[in-house]
Amino acid sequence: MSRTVPRSLPAEPAGHPRGELLGVLFDMDGLLVDSEPLWFEVESSVMSRLGGSWQESDQQALVGGSLSRSLDYLLTKAARPVPRETVAGWMVGGMVELVNSRSLPAMPGARELLAEVAAAGVPYALVTSSERPVMEAVLDQLDVAFPVTVCGDDVSKSKPDPEPYLLAAAKLGADPRHCVAIEDSPNGVASAAAAGCLTIAVPSMVPIPAAERRLVVASLTELSLDRLYRLAAG
Repeated sequence: MSRTVPRSLPAEPAGHPRGELLGVLFDMDGLLVDSEPLWFEVESSVMSRLGGSWQESDQQALVGGSLSRSLDYLLTKAARPVPRETVAGWMVGGMVELVNSRSLPAMPGARELLAEVAAAGVPYALVTSSERPVMEAVLDQLDVAFPVTVCGDDVSKSKPDPEPYLLAAAKLGADPRHCVAIEDSPNGVASAAAAGCLTIAVPSMVPIPAAERRLVVASLTELSLDRLYRLAAG
């Protein structure tokens, strides 16, 4: 996929007024890439160093959340005292190392949808709770670039707070009510909805029900730019 961001807008697709879709906002972990198994491996390793054990239910409790929330959870379960900044370094450093040493596949339909949105000149952004070193390692692995990114380092309150999506929309110069956010976790969906975005949930580990202004699909392969336009148009 090309890393070039289009400089000009092509003609509007027939029957789809561009003004009703001002931005597309993508989550990263579990949505664009199948990174949750790596997070489980890192969290299990860190928990072992803290003298405890880690189960799938523990990971599910943290999906889509911030590093700060993960640290709170890990340290509550820890059997031995370790400085918070040390544990943070284990988490971020461990994840970057795994991403750089493993093959990290894109989720089905992710590259195609990103390419379609970029080619049409629709503003788009990445909105992730991961810290910047992890985000950059993942994007390098995928060989994709976003014109706007918002990561855990950029906000004072992470998902499920609306701040990440409000910041991304502001960076795009877009009204969040006319942006479509695509998420895989309950925390991410709650964040996007609180910011006023239309949401599309592609659940990965935790089921997410349909709701007002929320579409639920099984895979990104079910989405297209045409469908995003139709969703934005109501």
